[in-house]
Amino acid sequence: MSSPVQVIAVTGGKGGVGKSNVSINLALALADKGRRVVLLDADLGLANIDVLLGITSKGNIADVISGEASLKDILVDGPHGIKVVPASSGTQKMVSLNHLEHAGLINAFAEIADDLDVLIVDTAAGISDGVVSFLRAAQEVMVVVCDEPTSITDSYALIKLLNRDYDMYRFRVLANMVKSSEEGKHLFSKLTTVTERFLDVALQYVGHVPYDEAVKKAVQRQRPVLEAYPRAKASLALKALGDKADTWPLPSTPRGHLEFFVERLVQA
Repeated sequence: MSSPVQVIAVTGGKGGVGKSNVSINLALALADKGRRVVLLDADLGLANIDVLLGITSKGNIADVISGEASLKDILVDGPHGIKVVPASSGTQKMVSLNHLEHAGLINAFAEIADDLDVLIVDTAAGISDGVVSFLRAAQEVMVVVCDEPTSITDSYALIKLLNRDYDMYRFRVLANMVKSSEEGKHLFSKLTTVTERFLDVALQYVGHVPYDEAVKKAVQRQRPVLEAYPRAKASLALKALGDKADTWPLPSTPRGHLEFFVERLVQA
């Protein structure tokens, strides 16, 4: 019997918190543990994973939605054996997909279910319908926060929306680009202070990634920091995040709404 696929969505409520870097390096960290990882660039209108990795793709997700290609056709090889599903860049139409197109895209992943263990979904910034449908389709939602007032308020807005409108209550939180582990914990407590007062949610702190010049250098070189500077402080923290994510429980039953690889869960 085929085992369920672990689906982790990385989100942040706003741009500039380092979501894509976290997604890429988490993908590498899990691949280094022997997992077969696919990374989906779910920022459908403003793709950036291909730029950050310096890879060129012949096709992208727009071709899957239009029916011109299958998901297998557009997969691109990334570093450390990961596969990347590239998004399209600068296409307004992709930003405003309707519910059916989103559902079709999520269902399209069924065809690669046998070839992967983990799907990492790097969402767009903000709380558009598109972002929400990807977050609801994942089993794990990891919210990336950084030390900016808008990062906390936007993360809170995202969690509130998912909790109030879609009954989602469990979120993992990563503090990114912080000066120390104390600052990371402090950011998390800022967020829990407001969520505990107004929402019925369970937030789990998964740690922090320190601010590190090596990340900036790696971006300039169009390489993941884990690969370019494996001993850097940020790399070690991202590796530790991979170790944690590798122990998160796999889903055992479908949750009754649209999600990735639901047929796997029904079989199980």
